[in-house]
Amino acid sequence: MNVDVEFHIRHNYAWTKLPGNVKQSLGNSQREYERMVVSYSIRNQLRYRNNLVRHIKKDERRYYEDLLRYSREHLLLYPYHLSDIIVKGLRVSPFAYYTSMMEDIMSNERSYDSLPNFTAADCLRLLGIGRNQYIDLMNQCRSSKKFFRRRPVRELLPAKAVEVTIEPWWVVQASFITEDDVKICSNPEKAAIDKIIDTGPQLAGSLDYNVVHRLYSRGFFFLDVPISDDDCIVVPPLEGFVMNRLQGDYFETLLYKIFVSIDEHTNVMELANVLEIELSLVKNAVSLYCRLGIAHKKGNQLNVESLHLSWMDAPLVNRLKSAMDPQKMLLGWEGDASHSASDADTASQEELDSSSVNSLPLAGSLSTVMHTKRIAFLFDSTLTAFLMMGNLSPNLKSHAVTMFEVGKLSDESLDSFLLELEKVNTTGEGEAQRYFDHALTLRNTILFLRHNPDLAPDPDAHPGGLALDLLRSESLLGLDPGTCSRVLNKNYALLVSMAPLSNEIRPVSSCTPQHVGPAIPEVSSIWFKLYVYHITGQGPPSLLLSKGTRLRKLPTMFQGYERLLITSWGHDPGVVSTSNVLMTLNDALTHSAVLVQANGTLIDGDVVYIPFPFDDTEEHLEFSRENMASHPAIRALRAHLDLSHACGFVELVSPLGRAQKSRDIDRDISSVISGFESPADSGSADSFEMVVPEIESTDRNSPYRASDICTPKVPSRDPAPVCPEDWVPLEVCFGIPLFDAELNRRVCEKVARHKLCRKERLDKLLHTSRKLSLQLLDFIVRLQDPSFFASGTAVAPSIPALGEHGVPLPAVNLAFIDGRLSPWQGKLLHSVDLPAHMDHLTIPEP
Repeated sequence: MNVDVEFHIRHNYAWTKLPGNVKQSLGNSQREYERMVVSYSIRNQLRYRNNLVRHIKKDERRYYEDLLRYSREHLLLYPYHLSDIIVKGLRVSPFAYYTSMMEDIMSNERSYDSLPNFTAADCLRLLGIGRNQYIDLMNQCRSSKKFFRRRPVRELLPAKAVEVTIEPWWVVQASFITEDDVKICSNPEKAAIDKIIDTGPQLAGSLDYNVVHRLYSRGFFFLDVPISDDDCIVVPPLEGFVMNRLQGDYFETLLYKIFVSIDEHTNVMELANVLEIELSLVKNAVSLYCRLGIAHKKGNQLNVESLHLSWMDAPLVNRLKSAMDPQKMLLGWEGDASHSASDADTASQEELDSSSVNSLPLAGSLSTVMHTKRIAFLFDSTLTAFLMMGNLSPNLKSHAVTMFEVGKLSDESLDSFLLELEKVNTTGEGEAQRYFDHALTLRNTILFLRHNPDLAPDPDAHPGGLALDLLRSESLLGLDPGTCSRVLNKNYALLVSMAPLSNEIRPVSSCTPQHVGPAIPEVSSIWFKLYVYHITGQGPPSLLLSKGTRLRKLPTMFQGYERLLITSWGHDPGVVSTSNVLMTLNDALTHSAVLVQANGTLIDGDVVYIPFPFDDTEEHLEFSRENMASHPAIRALRAHLDLSHACGFVELVSPLGRAQKSRDIDRDISSVISGFESPADSGSADSFEMVVPEIESTDRNSPYRASDICTPKVPSRDPAPVCPEDWVPLEVCFGIPLFDAELNRRVCEKVARHKLCRKERLDKLLHTSRKLSLQLLDFIVRLQDPSFFASGTAVAPSIPALGEHGVPLPAVNLAFIDGRLSPWQGKLLHSVDLPAHMDHLTIPEP
């Protein structure tokens, strides 16, 4: 649906009020507009009253029936915000809704994974049917076919809802109750029904605990979870969250946007303002979090002494009592918090008269520590894959699921997260070692960022250092750029990226708060590799092929190599044998640009990682394996790039060496986890055959070699002399690496020693990042224009096509060989001298 059309529907524009261009986009058809109004209203579960649909669809009951049918068929969450209509008017409870949904998918023999994440979580809460139970039910259903009579699916499903958690601050309302319903009720149950009918909705805590549960399970009561403007919400590590799939409907999209943006220091109204989302929608989302047990309120607590006596024996009353501990409140460990029932006037219950709700006395407010901005450590889904796959510790998975699904692990949860990381073994077998290494290195990084006062831009204001949140980059990118900027500016003083971030995501670009990581997405792209090779005059033989190119034979520059490093546009690299690379390359080139690089002769290339910022003494020492920072390529990088105000590492490769790192290959591991999308899953053909040598132990004490190097078994021999000519730069990565413990330690040491996060150093970083960004973008534009290679000057270059992450796609095939970057059409064409220094780009000092 056209975005402009949706905007006008959302804001109740009648056909006569539409601008002319919008009418024209609809073919000047009022009927088409009305059809789209009804479709939009049903898809977004809009209330009939006060919305445009009421002027088009005159039968209100029929509208809600259509809405409910659409929601069930498309596996949407039950529309709790319409409970007063759906339950009272249509007599369809959440239990009945999900029972019908489960019956539909089982009858059609669809897999459990067809249920979207939140829908699956609600089905588990109400029906008690999770993945294992669903598989068992399907097996029972299929086995009944053997006896010539298939057992009806409905007979296999539960007859009533499982007992659910009901919080005392939730609001109880009466469903459609007939006289026959009342006849089967006990006297206490009748008294509760009469009280609600006579005086209006009641707080659950004011009624008998057992009566509330019995009447709810029979469908005589339904529950509203009231959220007020000034409520603050805590999202603890997820327990038992169902990781199935994403559907992309309006409410699911909203839930994930709020997940990564919410924090316990921002109330609901402030959150709605930051996200620029209608307040009622934010309340609906937060209400659902609380209903599912994903989140709870923070702040004022119900006075447990004012609860009905029956609640004193309820399991959750212990949570309420523990929540009154002031120390735990300050640390953000409290249990479910509550506000008075006067806060019950939410969008999920527009007709609710909040004055009729009997409020319970509240405990006194507790003072809290003033909220200050934090450090955000940006990671990608590769890290969560490692934390999930290794069975590293008993409770680590819940934190990893939170990092992936919520997109954030806040400082308040890091103490328990660190305790789990401490339980991880230091040694493992085979693939498990990689998982252990990443977990342990992550722990060290958290401790470094969290407790180093030098990392605060103003150490005097934060003598103990800043609090730290872990943020998943993909979740931030789910926000539009303006919203993402507002969320980051509100909560964070500094952003620090994991290095390297996956090529499959667009790195966050930020001037405020400042970012220790890639300055712009192009710095994490193939273009930056070519830029590094150009300014140093060194690099492995490399060929960048534009989309649509077709190869008849392997280019001569790769003759003599048995291994190639293949990087399709916007994806991570993989190692491919030259014996079967041609068909794979041509297939990938039909839908993507591809970078091909030499990576070894009979065996794969050796790699080393050199951390920066560099110390002045490193440049003047004699070149050796222990001091590769004096390599000529490193000196050239230092001359052209400011690496003294940034952190990261330079990766040098010896294409004729004897070992091959496996860090680039590791990223494909995430594709085997439910809920993670791999290139193959998204319809891409960018998967290559990975050639991984057998693993042999490596020198783990080496200050530069990666701890996860895969080494082929070769006869033992004395190490060959190390010569600068044997090594060339492969890439430069900005941020803090997690894939190697020793490299991580050295980078962190350099960050602290050079005081990179002090304000004056960050100001320098901002200036040099802008300069690098402009130089790189100018470099890309020059390479995109074929006329530049003919004349040496670019005249009115055309706007390049943009890839998935907004990075320009190559328009010309380019080859880097023998220290020069040139166009390539099956052979090297005339080359030109690209300016290494962009002196015409002048940027004022900050």
